[in-house]
Amino acid sequence: MQTTAVNSPGHVFEEADVSGKDPYVSEAIHPDLFHLDRVGFAYPQQPVLKDISLRLEPGCFYGLLGPNGSGKTTLLDLLFGHKRPTQGNIFFQGRDIRHFTQRELARHMALVPQSDQINFPFSVQEVVAMGRYPHLSRFEPLSAQDYDLVQEVLDQAGIWPLRSRSVTTLSGGEKQRVIFARALAQNTPVLLLDEATSNLDIKHGLHLMRLTRDLVLSQGTTVVAVFQDLNLAAAFCHRLIFLRQGKVHTWGRTAEVLTSQTLDEVFEVQAEVRFDPSAQCTHVIMRPN
Repeated sequence: MQTTAVNSPGHVFEEADVSGKDPYVSEAIHPDLFHLDRVGFAYPQQPVLKDISLRLEPGCFYGLLGPNGSGKTTLLDLLFGHKRPTQGNIFFQGRDIRHFTQRELARHMALVPQSDQINFPFSVQEVVAMGRYPHLSRFEPLSAQDYDLVQEVLDQAGIWPLRSRSVTTLSGGEKQRVIFARALAQNTPVLLLDEATSNLDIKHGLHLMRLTRDLVLSQGTTVVAVFQDLNLAAAFCHRLIFLRQGKVHTWGRTAEVLTSQTLDEVFEVQAEVRFDPSAQCTHVIMRPN
């Protein structure tokens, strides 16, 4: 039996009979970019995600937060099509994500993983240019427009001076900036970030987050990003999704769900949450004792 979206405070999908409808097309009244309907994922004898129901709107910056092992990276892998749900359905633009090829998905969304092993001595520019490959047919060379976009991204990401260097000679933080730039070169409407700033210093982490926010504001890009840094998430995300023990604990607008109570329930830590008028965002102050 297919399900439809019900506009409830928790955005949970309630069961409704739509017999005779196409089971591979979302029946949400208001089409969302992603529609997760009671999604679960498990390895043999090891459940990871359970009963995840979400509706993600286009043009929004989502932060995904939770303790280690709560399923954040797995959820990104499901959105990206790297993994298949073991229960429930994921719809992307109203279509079951299992019916997209990997190439089709790569034209719609780019992923910046926690780490990406590049063991061949490609130049930085060559790696960034790989972001254009999903948009090309087999053996089709890069066009002048592709090269222009690559040059623009190299400059935006602040790695133009590194463009001729082999990626095997770069530091971990420099490589992460290159992988981020490759994702920008894909020029997709969806950007998935898995702790994309974890290897970066404060300056470069903030720079890439500002670039990401600008994409949301200027191009309507949808971003789903895993964070460990609560304050970084609070500064840039419109909405936060908190996972705990493989389930959505709470989610909603950042100012509404980022509370001391939420942090206690999800992370089991004591913290004070304040609005910082100078930064115009919520700020978390951890209590050491």
